[in-house]
Amino acid sequence: MLKNTYFYEVEKIYEDIKPRIQKRLEEFKNIWNFGDNKDIFCELAFCILTPQSKARNAWRAISELKESGILFNGSEEEILPYLNIVRFNKTKAKNLYLLRYQMTDDNGKFITKDFFSKFNNPFEMREWIVKNIRGMSYKEASHFLRNVGFGQELAILDRHILKNLVALEVIAEIPKTITPKLYKEIEEKLRNFCEEVRIPMENIDLLLWYLEAKDIFK
Repeated sequence: MLKNTYFYEVEKIYEDIKPRIQKRLEEFKNIWNFGDNKDIFCELAFCILTPQSKARNAWRAISELKESGILFNGSEEEILPYLNIVRFNKTKAKNLYLLRYQMTDDNGKFITKDFFSKFNNPFEMREWIVKNIRGMSYKEASHFLRNVGFGQELAILDRHILKNLVALEVIAEIPKTITPKLYKEIEEKLRNFCEEVRIPMENIDLLLWYLEAKDIFK
């Protein structure tokens, strides 16, 4: 492929922040390797709050809900006040409440990590999430899986990623809407791009996110 001027700018930044990206990705893997069912549930819940909201606000809300215990046993009405820092808070409060029932057994025990451990690969996990969890599309499902160490072949196609993919000439334009079919087509283009430029796919989101926010978060 022909590398444009913007790519060389991005490549230089990547070399500068690569240790920070690798450290963060290792932390993500440790959440799965050393976390329990509730820890993985928190990551899933976080990604339900992220659409059209700031990631740090979403994580703050989850952290406060977790600390209060309401995330694990509160009603929809009790969850709602904690979500005043994210958009569509009423819908997301309902989604969190319903998620808890999906991720607990008949005795109220959380099963999140145990449940996802039964899948053969991250693609199967993602398909189940998209089909069964309210409020999660391919983007949010991919985000969750990356945040627990399964992002090696998945793309998180947020607007900031798409904008940079246009600048890098991976895609011609930002789509007005993204169907599941188009999502996977763009994901494949990004996968091929990452192979050609030798930047791991799980690194690219944090790199492009850094270009927008000057921060490496989650």
